[in-house]
Amino acid sequence: MPAIFEPLTLRSLTLRNRLWVAPMCQYSVEQRDGVPTDWHLVHLGQFAAGGAGLVLTEATAVSPEGRISPEDTGIWTDEHAEVWARIVRFLHGQGAAAGIQLAHAGRKASTYRPWAHERGTVPAAAGGWELLGPSPVPFPGYATPRELDTVGIEKVVADFVAAARRSVDAGFDVVEVHAAHGYLLHEFLSPLSNERTDSYGGSLENRARLLLEVVRGVRAAIGERVLFVRFSATDWTEGGWNEDDTATVAGWAAEAGADLFDISTGGNVHASIPTESGYQVRFATHVRDAVDAPVSAVGLITDPEAAEEIVRSGRADAIMMAREFLRDPHIVLRAAAQLGATIDYTPPQYLRAPFD
Repeated sequence: MPAIFEPLTLRSLTLRNRLWVAPMCQYSVEQRDGVPTDWHLVHLGQFAAGGAGLVLTEATAVSPEGRISPEDTGIWTDEHAEVWARIVRFLHGQGAAAGIQLAHAGRKASTYRPWAHERGTVPAAAGGWELLGPSPVPFPGYATPRELDTVGIEKVVADFVAAARRSVDAGFDVVEVHAAHGYLLHEFLSPLSNERTDSYGGSLENRARLLLEVVRGVRAAIGERVLFVRFSATDWTEGGWNEDDTATVAGWAAEAGADLFDISTGGNVHASIPTESGYQVRFATHVRDAVDAPVSAVGLITDPEAAEEIVRSGRADAIMMAREFLRDPHIVLRAAAQLGATIDYTPPQYLRAPFD
């Protein structure tokens, strides 16, 4: 059996393969209330029908002010959880595990969606809101955030914990804490965006404090459900967050209850990033070796044979794909045929159209 089709067990959850759907923002809640729609059901459901082992939601806000855009999904009320539960039931019905990425966008919140004519921060008059961050340091081109005080930080932790409880109520198997791509938890981790002088700034231990409080709180809230943390392993900028910091904090997060680390890079500042196929895999391997914990790799991994080599060689335990799933929602079924894997979860409705 090809390595990417070997099941992977984390706690009591067994995932049918190692090809997983990475979080992909859809910016498609037209009512701007955070409630997922039929678009999200069909968008995510097609990947489960296409054979993915795990389907993760887009960055799902733990509070209204935590949304990247006004059109983002959320899980800050029971109504959100009830609608997510319908989507989870469909994913489970197709044999896939269901995961939710919990997020707070921090100083990168309240932005226009990518296909809008405008760019930058949505003003209050157009439905935007005040930005929050570790320090009053804006992301280039965005409004200046208000520095979170102790009460605000406590609210962020409480919001993540409440969202995690609702995620369990909705039936999700995996909860991922988003600490990457320049959003709030990453902003606290990086010295490029965190200029605080209190117990949440300065040393690496202090800058990691908020993330670890969130991880501990989420672990307590979800019981034995599986907990991922997504990191950007480097800011790609001198003096910024780097892979050694990531490995150190991942070790602390593992002690706090994290089960797997989803390793990406960048997003906190503008940087020159040398992108190529698999360009972020080495960062995942660095964390895996340093922490002795499972990791997933992501980033321009589009070919099943490349994914197979990464997992079989031990450089990562699973592969997150995003754009390739958009191009081909059935890439897992195609990969099984391409690599000679025998699987029993091709939808019977599709058996008359085999991949040759």
